[in-house]
Amino acid sequence: MSGVAATIKVMPAEADTDLNMLKEKIKEVMPACGKINGEIREEPIAFGLKALMVTVIVKDDEGGIEPVEDALNTIPEAESVSVVNLDRI
Repeated sequence: MSGVAATIKVMPAEADTDLNMLKEKIKEVMPACGKINGEIREEPIAFGLKALMVTVIVKDDEGGIEPVEDALNTIPEAESVSVVNLDRI
């Protein structure tokens, strides 16, 4: 069965949100169907605000990335979660 690599942008709720703590929370809530691929990287947005870019590998099943999005949306320190790229692997 093939897989999908999804790049997900996680925007912090506040400009002064501790990004290291947010990275740990992302790792904690990641469901078993998703595997973080590589490091969670910081991407500058504007005025000192940074987003976290997470690449996740999931199976290429119907609704495959939705459980990951749902889990990330439960983090109170995350303002928004959006898939910015999908690639078959």
